[in-house]
Amino acid sequence: MAFSLRTTRDGRIPRRIDRNHWLYIAVIVAVALGIIVGLAAPGIAVQLEPVGKAFVNLIKMMIAPVIFCTIVVGIGSIAKAATVGKIGGLAMIYFLIMSSFALVIGLVVGNIIHPGEGLDIGSSSYQVEGEAKSTTDFVLGIIPTTFFSAFTGGSILQVLFVALLVGFALQAMGERGARIVESVRSFQVLVFRILGMILWLAPLGAFGAIAAVVGKTGVQAIFSLGILMFAFYLTCFLFISIVLGTLLLVVARINIFQLMKYLAREYLLIVGTSSSEAALPRLIAKMEHLGVTKPVVGITVPTGYSFNLDGTAIYLTMASLFIASAMGQPMALGEQIGLMVFMIIASKGAAGVTGAGLATLAGGLQAYRPDLVDGVGVIVGIDRFMSEARAVTNFTGNAVATVLIGTWTKQYDASRGREVLAGRLPFDEAMLTGDGHGPAVSAAKDVAAGDEVTVDTQALDAFRARAAAGAAPKGDA
Repeated sequence: MAFSLRTTRDGRIPRRIDRNHWLYIAVIVAVALGIIVGLAAPGIAVQLEPVGKAFVNLIKMMIAPVIFCTIVVGIGSIAKAATVGKIGGLAMIYFLIMSSFALVIGLVVGNIIHPGEGLDIGSSSYQVEGEAKSTTDFVLGIIPTTFFSAFTGGSILQVLFVALLVGFALQAMGERGARIVESVRSFQVLVFRILGMILWLAPLGAFGAIAAVVGKTGVQAIFSLGILMFAFYLTCFLFISIVLGTLLLVVARINIFQLMKYLAREYLLIVGTSSSEAALPRLIAKMEHLGVTKPVVGITVPTGYSFNLDGTAIYLTMASLFIASAMGQPMALGEQIGLMVFMIIASKGAAGVTGAGLATLAGGLQAYRPDLVDGVGVIVGIDRFMSEARAVTNFTGNAVATVLIGTWTKQYDASRGREVLAGRLPFDEAMLTGDGHGPAVSAAKDVAAGDEVTVDTQALDAFRARAAAGAAPKGDA
């Protein structure tokens, strides 16, 4: 059967915007509409808050199965258990160093700009949810009450613990374990399929969340704490562009802005939901597509979401200094160092969920400086906006960490990474929807259905080049 392809004047085949592009365009429009509604009708906008919370809860519902499947498949497919230990150990050392470095940066910037000076918020109050955890409680909390309670308790660390046990057990079972790993891989396709369905509600969730926070705070509330917000955003930008950018360029020869361009859709989703967890499944798929092996991605990304929270670390120190100054009780250098050490542990519990940074800040101050907890109520109004920068920084830090760990362990295909970042190997969205069909099958179905066919022009050009090379006269051997 013959069919014709519509081309442009220069003979190239025009590209058609797929449905996934329309989804993210819809998210941008929804965010803009949410801001308008929040400013024009704050009373109505505040009532839309459950819409945003519902979407984030749907995403959180899928986090446990996504992490479990990813780790089990990643570890179960490794021939040697020592490889897992090497990857995990290197990742944990890197996470600890970078989190500490981020806390130091937050303290330095906070001491330079002195946020909160001149304010009098001594009469503020804030109710802390839950009790502060000691280091012992934190470690014991990693062990779930039962095997299945890890999936219902809301703790990512518990899911990680169970998934690691299952992965190592399957690895030791040989052929029988391999069959179970294949079953888990099939279940993973189902999980991503469901996740793809949920992501189509992103515009609705973003609209409700943005409208509610703008309706609550108003423009004046944002301006009143503008210095803190500006300093925090600037610090996060410098941390990403200079610290992470330099590491990535030196170790992997990758430009940080090229990597961020590759992850543009994920950033848009994060800004809309103010949660880096919303983009976790997409980060896993995209890092694998970039050329990092499944074991490295399966261990580094989920672990990083609990232990590599650079944006949250910067936020914790800067917000603590702001509250102390605003309440007229500025911290001495010794107190700041003690707070930093405490926050290194406390920050590990803020696993990328919207509001987790605020809860961690309150819990940390409750344990270290109870007299400052009431000041947390002052920044509740702008925490949602600061959460955007926290989530973006956390997400970027984990993406960079995955590439770095892959490079150090020689489990990153640099040549493929260059092709992907150059746009010559575009990411296939079908990897997330669980369709499981390649481009050729999809194209065949389109032709059979009589639809307009869309051809990847880059792939077509490459095919023409190979054909021309094959038809060229051969030289002497």
